[in-house]
Amino acid sequence: MTVGHRRRQPSLAQLRAFAAVAEHLHFRDAAAAIGMSQPALSGAVSALEETLGVTLLERTTRKVLLSPAGEQLAVRAKAVLAEVGALMEEADALRAPFTGALRLGVIPTVAPYLLPTVLRLVHDRYPHLDLQVHEEQTANLLDGLAGGRLDLLLLAVPLAVPGVTELPLFDEDFVLVTPLDHPLGGREGIPREALRELNLLLLDEGHCLRDQALDICREAGRAGVPATTTAAGLSTLVQLVAGGLGVTLLPRTAVDVETTRSSRLLTGVFADPAPTRRIALAMRTGAARASEYGQLAAALREALRDLPVRTVGH
Repeated sequence: MTVGHRRRQPSLAQLRAFAAVAEHLHFRDAAAAIGMSQPALSGAVSALEETLGVTLLERTTRKVLLSPAGEQLAVRAKAVLAEVGALMEEADALRAPFTGALRLGVIPTVAPYLLPTVLRLVHDRYPHLDLQVHEEQTANLLDGLAGGRLDLLLLAVPLAVPGVTELPLFDEDFVLVTPLDHPLGGREGIPREALRELNLLLLDEGHCLRDQALDICREAGRAGVPATTTAAGLSTLVQLVAGGLGVTLLPRTAVDVETTRSSRLLTGVFADPAPTRRIALAMRTGAARASEYGQLAAALREALRDLPVRTVGH
């Protein structure tokens, strides 16, 4: 089998030299414009003509003119150089931290309460970052992270998932939300053992907060929680409590948002050590933007200090 002869391709230096001459129609002015010596520029244009197999310039003793082929190819050369310039600019933007797109996945029991702080931080400190938020349950978020659909997750940990690195942000306590007439309503120092006897309302299957609540119950000595009534979100869960159907556990960051919607709710505080959850950023281990994500985590810890949480990590 005969392999065809591969044509030489012009270099960017040759294209720049030709484009400069086409613009200035003067070798000295063109050379000065691109910082090249006049002999080098002339040699680059001659080399380009040899590579392309066409005459680009009509040289006379008084001036430089473009040949018909030169007129046509000058437009193409400028377009190629413009595209190369655009490629370099895009690469610079991607190389610069906190620019370009960042696809952030957030669990539903975090999104309404932390996103205002996250969005304000990004707007004020990282104005060139294109933050794209996706609210999904933990399993879908981890699938998105593994498949490259998402870059970074904001969720409850530990995950114990291979290939995922956690950047802890804070710990927060759970409180007990009750109807007005409940004997534990508004109390402090509630023992965890009280959870053994309560009619506890939970989120639907798939929410990590449901699993955390069940873990807390098991630690308190309760075998399980009958799923007679569940809710798809914390807002509905709290309204069920206000209606007298039971009590629920709420993370501290959600209390102000959710309990102020009804005057028929009270919150009780557990005795130390209170049941808690940890919130973190999660990224693919070895991610190209790992350093950037670490800086974002540090900035978030600082921004979240005004919330009722205990920041953790470095």
